[in-house]
Amino acid sequence: MKLDSSTRAVVTGAGSGLGRALAEELARRGASLLLADIDLDGASETVKLLGGARAHAVACDVSRAAAVEALAEEAERRLGGVDLVVNNAGVAVAGSVGEVPLDDWEWIMGVNLWGVIHGCHSFVPRLRRQGRGAILNVASAAGLLSTPRMAPYNVTKAGVVALSETLAGELAGSGVSVTALCPTFFHTNIMTSGRGDYMKGMTSTVERLMSLTKVQAPEVARAALDATEAGRLYAIPHRDGRWLWRLKRALPERYFDIMGLVTRSGAID
Repeated sequence: MKLDSSTRAVVTGAGSGLGRALAEELARRGASLLLADIDLDGASETVKLLGGARAHAVACDVSRAAAVEALAEEAERRLGGVDLVVNNAGVAVAGSVGEVPLDDWEWIMGVNLWGVIHGCHSFVPRLRRQGRGAILNVASAAGLLSTPRMAPYNVTKAGVVALSETLAGELAGSGVSVTALCPTFFHTNIMTSGRGDYMKGMTSTVERLMSLTKVQAPEVARAALDATEAGRLYAIPHRDGRWLWRLKRALPERYFDIMGLVTRSGAID
């Protein structure tokens, strides 16, 4: 599906970070945009940054099904329909299984997994009826690689990958494509809004990893939208993510032995 001036796109989590970068790249390609975020001020700031782009900001808590259904209805009113849905809103929780509070599990599941489920539930029937369009679900390499001490985040992102794969089969031949975006580390605000004591200990390590790559939010957004245009199921923009995924698929049990050793050594603390 070509992303151009005829494209009507909805982006969740568009108030900062990758969501803002995706909005900027879509605007560069000429799309009309409905930008959603639980922080309306952030979404409105993104609209301002886009200058003369055809863009509207709206508040939306993706963890609530009714709010996402209202977003779909708003897209029909503001844009006349939708061609691309970007389920991007996300948060982070880190820590070991049995130590992360269940409240934090429920919080991250509500945004990262239920938010994407809600987005697909509300928008996929609309796209299927019109016989064209695309879904871009923002997952993470964490959903493919299952790094220790990141269980809540891993579980939600693995769920997004599984949902995307399932949808790809269900929508085959319908004119609607599905892409799962699985980046590794790049500069984003997700750590500052995350929960869990282990998050605090990870901050310096994650910030260092974020700064090492040349593939930052603008490049991730461009790669994701290029993959969407091409109708590819997986978009894995970082080289380390691609190599680790290959290693896991080639040596699945050995891979987790290695990850356990690395974790116990303190290399990823």
